Amino acid sequence: MLSVLYEGLEHTYIDQSNSKKDICHILNHVPRHERIYLLGHGSDKGLFSRENDNHNDFDRLMVYHPHAYYLRKHGCNIVAMWCNANLFAEKEKLYGLFTGMIVTEMSEALLYSINTSQEELDRENIKLVKRLRLLLDNNVPLPDIPSRILAMDDVHSQLTDFNYHNFYYL
Repeated sequence: MLSVLYEGLEHTYIDQSNSKKDICHILNHVPRHERIYLLGHGSDKGLFSRENDNHNDFDRLMVYHPHAYYLRKHGCNIVAMWCNANLFAEKEKLYGLFTGMIVTEMSEALLYSINTSQEELDRENIKLVKRLRLLLDNNVPLPDIPSRILAMDDVHSQLTDFNYHNFYYL
């Protein structure tokens, strides 16, 4: 679902095939005016990497503490969307738009006692990402996005209330 955020945009795609050194090099050479998107699954420790595309297990951190220097150097033009990206950003003193916990799977809904269905998860999370893309495409300043996206919630279910409230500009 997160590919909606970069579809059609010129970009450098980084995945689990890149080494820590490769990622540092790439981040070090991103011009400050270009936005860095960090998207996927993660924790307060960083962005996870999947062992392979057909496997649900995460085998390592792909973007984490060693990359924070390059992200700090980049400034505040960062959009990071993974569970608890805001905690990683706070710990590493990063600035930009970060998400807290975002419920994208039924197991997460159960963990957070959110009454939803797989159909609602699929439908509403795609709407959420499309709305974020609209705001980004319209050059809405990153500090304004948390309140603007919150105002776009037209369902106000347990799921959407939870997810739309978990965008932070740091």
